[in-house]
Amino acid sequence: METSAVAAALGFLLLAGAAGSARDEAREAAAVRALLARLLGPGPAGNFSVSVERALAAESGLDTYRLSGGGAGTRVRVAGSTGVAAAAGLHRYLRDFCGGHVAWSGAQLRLPQPLPAVPGELTEATPSRYRYYQNVCTQSYSFVWWDWARWEQEIDWMALNGINLALAWSGQEAIWQRVYLALGLTQAEIDDYFTGPAFLAWGRMGNLHSWGGPLPRSWHLKQLYLQHRILDRMRSFGMIPVLPAFAGHVPKAITRVFPQVNVTQLGSWGHFNCSYSCSFLLAPGDPMFPIIGSLFLRELTKEFGTDHIYGADTFNEMQPPSSDPSYLAAATAAVYEAMIAVDPDAVWLLQGWLFQHQPQFWRPAQVEAVLGAVPRGRLLLLDLFAESQPVYSRTASFQGQPFLWCMLHNFGGNHGLFGSLEAVNQGPAAARLFPNSTMVGTGMAPEGIGQNEVVYALMAELGWRKEPVPDLGAWVTSFADRRYGVPHEDAEAAWRLLLRSVYNCSGEACRGHNRSPLVRRPSLQMDTTVWYNRSDVFEAWQLLLKAAPALASSPAFRYDLLDVTRQAAQELVSLYYGAVKTAYVNKDLVALLRAGGILVYELLPALDEVLASDSRFLLGSWLEQARMAAVSEAEALFYEQNSRYQLTLWGPEGNILDYANKQLAGLVSDYYTPRWQLFLEAVIESLVQGTPFQQHKFDQRVFQLEQAFVLSTWRYPSQPQGDTVDLAKRLFLKYYPRWVAGTL
Repeated sequence: METSAVAAALGFLLLAGAAGSARDEAREAAAVRALLARLLGPGPAGNFSVSVERALAAESGLDTYRLSGGGAGTRVRVAGSTGVAAAAGLHRYLRDFCGGHVAWSGAQLRLPQPLPAVPGELTEATPSRYRYYQNVCTQSYSFVWWDWARWEQEIDWMALNGINLALAWSGQEAIWQRVYLALGLTQAEIDDYFTGPAFLAWGRMGNLHSWGGPLPRSWHLKQLYLQHRILDRMRSFGMIPVLPAFAGHVPKAITRVFPQVNVTQLGSWGHFNCSYSCSFLLAPGDPMFPIIGSLFLRELTKEFGTDHIYGADTFNEMQPPSSDPSYLAAATAAVYEAMIAVDPDAVWLLQGWLFQHQPQFWRPAQVEAVLGAVPRGRLLLLDLFAESQPVYSRTASFQGQPFLWCMLHNFGGNHGLFGSLEAVNQGPAAARLFPNSTMVGTGMAPEGIGQNEVVYALMAELGWRKEPVPDLGAWVTSFADRRYGVPHEDAEAAWRLLLRSVYNCSGEACRGHNRSPLVRRPSLQMDTTVWYNRSDVFEAWQLLLKAAPALASSPAFRYDLLDVTRQAAQELVSLYYGAVKTAYVNKDLVALLRAGGILVYELLPALDEVLASDSRFLLGSWLEQARMAAVSEAEALFYEQNSRYQLTLWGPEGNILDYANKQLAGLVSDYYTPRWQLFLEAVIESLVQGTPFQQHKFDQRVFQLEQAFVLSTWRYPSQPQGDTVDLAKRLFLKYYPRWVAGTL
């Protein structure tokens, strides 16, 4: 049961799964049965019975599942208080009784026959109200080009992992277009305002406008269709979709239509100039504020219905025009009041990132002004980066407002083995025990998905655990066994090495953003220090290759072998870069030529070749997603360019350069490698001529190369080539002995 502090904080906050008719129960049970058929196939799915019974939650008031049955001739019975709870119970059975595994990279579901029996009955209630999913940025870094088939897979994954609260933000630009036209803006003004598809997240938060746009008409139509399907499926499981609301940002053209409107132009964001940033913010007291906010929410809910929780971020990574608490309280209240004017039951979901991102501005008085401007229980905070820099502990549990302990983990959708598993494991339980805690759930809020799946498996499990996992070493061992379908000593040992190294980050290094020299514009000032012993990565690499003859038939194993090989290559790039830098400082041209030559002409091409053996590491696959979202060749080229910009320059001048870096075949060969070639040429020229290396001059030259890649229309393969195991082994045999001997 929740503490009295939590109960008080909830106030009007809607209680997920608290009530529902027999019709709702039947619908949610049908949704879980359909998921089961998609997951296992219609035949094996017949070995399960699924029911949804609200009464299961009568005692705790929280999502609950019950497992029973199984064994020879007996169906496994899965019951849940909601569809989400039943799906989570199903996942628990597949994971803990059958050794199954479901992840972004695929599923391992070789189930025992007959299905194992559940001893007696197993009943489990979640310790908290909500299990939240997504970051506003995930919509752009990972979801932007998805079709319904991919969304269906994701919503299934969400249900299996017990997610019952998630953003559903597709299609909102189509609604805004209706509102702006009704207000008197022209279509040209609206087109000029929206960003391109790959940058919509930052348009929605007011950070950007115009960049990468305009949005084609077909985009709006397809996104409306997609949003309806997403919402129908989420609701069929009993999930609560979080819809967007008006945060106060408006197009500049509003001032043409309403010359007397009171707006403030905010400062620039992300190294963009005011051509693309410096958004206009309506004054909270301006009469247009409630009009625009209510118009949008009324049109939105008329189109999509509502579950009464709305997301809006007014000051995300942007300093407010005033630090006066009265102004901040008024700005906050204006957003909330526009919500309740349309939906009296509205609850505002606010990302707490602003308090973490600009702590010098958000002092206690400023934080209290925001948190106190909304009735207690009507503001639900996401403590977005709680595994590294929790905000609840320095704001007295958000001044009594309910919050979700969230793991952010990944920035920009970067590749790179990374995690703070111990902090993640301990964090939610510690937050529940915090004095007068108002924690009402947990969340996964990565900027980009499809990486470091072990981290998300743990976090999802913690949403249903009352205490931390007692032994992470044993947990990660069983994770490997389930992932590959059979226990293997070497694979288990490899994962324990990864747990104590790359997944054992703590302190300032735990930013979740890959800063390897491999994926950064080269300079002589790059830091190659890491928080772990690189030898653990190389030893894990060796152990996985030893396990390859036994496990190579497992798609998940091949994926992990490639990912660890990629990580080892990333470590090697850092080491060879260090050798280049040392040779330059020592004016040793021979050593410089040797290290640089190996890096550029041997290591990077070998990495690209390994990456090309798996469709999940292909630039061609990434760009093909963008092209498939188009309805014409012109649109396909436009979407592809949006995607290329996001991966590389991010803005027209490299404004947020390499933030969303990925290690993909094609990107390594045609973007990262040419940059390194040009850098080495410039460093060698500097050494030979005896002149200082001029970074600014190099930056100007390399920008031309980077821009040419973005503007290129070269088509990359979307089908893998080569065998991952053979290519990984070849790279290992070439570089591992050198590492051991210290002769890199």
